[in-house]
Amino acid sequence: MSAPAVILVRPQLGENIGAAARAMKNFGLSDMRIVAPRDGWPNSAATMMAVGAVDVLEAARFFDTTAEAVADLEKVWATTARRRYMLKPVLTPRRAIDDMRAAVGEGLRCGILFGPERTGMENEEIALADAMLRVPASPGFTSLNLAQAVLLIGYEWFQHEAELPEEEIRKGRTELATKGEVEGFFEHLIGELDTCGFLRNKQQRPSMIVNLRNIFLRANLYEQEVRTLRGVITCLVHGRRPIPGREEQ
Repeated sequence: MSAPAVILVRPQLGENIGAAARAMKNFGLSDMRIVAPRDGWPNSAATMMAVGAVDVLEAARFFDTTAEAVADLEKVWATTARRRYMLKPVLTPRRAIDDMRAAVGEGLRCGILFGPERTGMENEEIALADAMLRVPASPGFTSLNLAQAVLLIGYEWFQHEAELPEEEIRKGRTELATKGEVEGFFEHLIGELDTCGFLRNKQQRPSMIVNLRNIFLRANLYEQEVRTLRGVITCLVHGRRPIPGREEQ
């Protein structure tokens, strides 16, 4: 699937261009287009900031006007923090990326406009876009750094194809404990608690056992964890052994 072009309109600071290149590479975007950079090109500050993503800068294309930068695209979205009084859809990043992926899936070439740091884009440039994209932010401070904006939109684009579970446990070489293994641990625990007198209240004993069982079942114990817990019980029962070379306190 073809990723959208990232179009930086009259960017001011080379550092922001370099940081935007890094953000793009983080999330699988490579088509950088730069419209009339304020400090010209090449820009040493951009190169220094684009650690690991200099290839994105080297492949960037330069244009004199925004219209030229989007001329080969069929669909364009313009990021803006300011309210623009236009009859044009204003979308959240997530909704915009949904639409963008649908368009790319149909074979359309897409791009995202990012305005200059200080002023944003002119209305005439926003008018070139099919829709506006506004990041929800604090009403008291809606302006985002250029590279941060590219990072945020890049993340939204990439997460659609990143096949990562929302939650995972790096279990290494251990597996989730079987019910039999957990029950063996639990019998070990209850047996020792009976021996030490913790469960001596006969009326409360059933509910205390249920509570203890629920605590450990919620933990979703792994095999290694069950072995460790049983080792803890054994050590507590047989007492602390002196550590060689260290006197007992």
